[in-house]
Amino acid sequence: MEVTSMELGHTAASKCYDDDGRLKRTGTMWTASAHIITAVIGSGVLSLAWAIAQLGWVAGPAVMLLFSFVTYYTSALLADCYRSGDACTGNRNYTYMDAVNANLSGIKVQLCGFLQYANIVGVAIGYTIAASISMLAIKRANCFHVEGHGDPCNISSTPYMIIFGVAEIFFSQIPDFDQISWLSILAAVMSFTYSTIGLGLGIVQVVANKGIQGSLTGISIGAVTSLDKVWRSLQAFGDIAFAYSYSLILIEIQDTIRAPPPSESKVMRRATIVSVAVTTLFYMLCGCMGYAAFGDNAPGNLLTGFGFYEPFWLLDVANTAIVVHLIGAYQVYCQPLFAFVEKWAQQRWPKSRYVTGEVDVPLSLAGAAGRCYKLNLFRLTWRTAFVVATTVVSMLLPFFNDVVGLLGALGFWPLTVYFPVEMYIVQKKVPRWSTRWVCLQLLSLACLIITVASAAGSVAGIISDLKVYKPFVTTY
Repeated sequence: MEVTSMELGHTAASKCYDDDGRLKRTGTMWTASAHIITAVIGSGVLSLAWAIAQLGWVAGPAVMLLFSFVTYYTSALLADCYRSGDACTGNRNYTYMDAVNANLSGIKVQLCGFLQYANIVGVAIGYTIAASISMLAIKRANCFHVEGHGDPCNISSTPYMIIFGVAEIFFSQIPDFDQISWLSILAAVMSFTYSTIGLGLGIVQVVANKGIQGSLTGISIGAVTSLDKVWRSLQAFGDIAFAYSYSLILIEIQDTIRAPPPSESKVMRRATIVSVAVTTLFYMLCGCMGYAAFGDNAPGNLLTGFGFYEPFWLLDVANTAIVVHLIGAYQVYCQPLFAFVEKWAQQRWPKSRYVTGEVDVPLSLAGAAGRCYKLNLFRLTWRTAFVVATTVVSMLLPFFNDVVGLLGALGFWPLTVYFPVEMYIVQKKVPRWSTRWVCLQLLSLACLIITVASAAGSVAGIISDLKVYKPFVTTY
């Protein structure tokens, strides 16, 4: 059967085009896994030792395993919603919002759009903060090595946020997901690099301590007040949730997978189980080893909190890897928002050369002779403005742990659990009050309670930080 694409005007299912008339997708389980690992093993891994320190040896790993299971299960439900109807021939939903729009209706669609794009903005801010702190940590590690550990080596993070913002302005001009696979693979390699270094340093510290630090219940009341213990434990849930957050870009990643057979949902399920298994293993190793090394004194950021001082050059390598990874992760997360705004602008002003026109920019790099980059002026100005805005907000709120916890809390229940569950119920026509329906609703309710509690803990932490913080002045 031939289908004509309204967008490209090509015959579907040809050698160059898929069944929807778009250029053939070339993604595999491995490229999808790379995208997921890039998105998942982000700055969140560095706060896990602190999170486990709040919960202890029993609850900490148990909560991490719980979040990994919930993330995998709801991601599998969401993967089934990529096509409406038949898993191999049904209409494609290109974005998370398209899937919600195809299965749900009314206020739910608008609410999902707001939450998804607000969460993307929040993640961009969180990644900017994390990257600047890692760049700052390189400078401080060298300072400590030269001046000694007693020197405060206080440095402002603002210049480093600006440097990261400039880099993101450049990389944000990569048009879409199909053209950032190389960046995702590089970022995934970097995530393994710094996670492995953090793990190795934790093992060395445990050996130096001649034993494992920490307790079964985490930081004790007395070291902190009873109220602080509650708030910090709740914030730990948010930190762990953030470390597993990627559902809001799952459909966009799935849309890069080559056409069936096998169906995209089967490939995505395999990619999800591989990615979640790998990240959970790394999380358990890094988080638990960090807690074993430092106990209740585990820093909020394992590689920038200076639980480790030496070897300083290895810390520099790890923090450089973090920065490179976050450059890629920023782009992976922001592509859905970039695409949404640009598609809306093209529909709103279809005849505007500023919005739809392209300028050929010759590429004179080696191996690129005769090739041109198609520069779109609207894409250039809009994406640049977005990066500038998120960078400025990052300068105003550089609280790594609290921001990470709040982002994890706000994005976890609605985007990772509620909407995938609701769409799956509609897609598979699960009868109301059936056993499966009741179990899915109970899962959603339990995750809602966790989200509300985690958000409260993170807000309490941000309020506490704001009491002593001065914008653009406070140093680390």
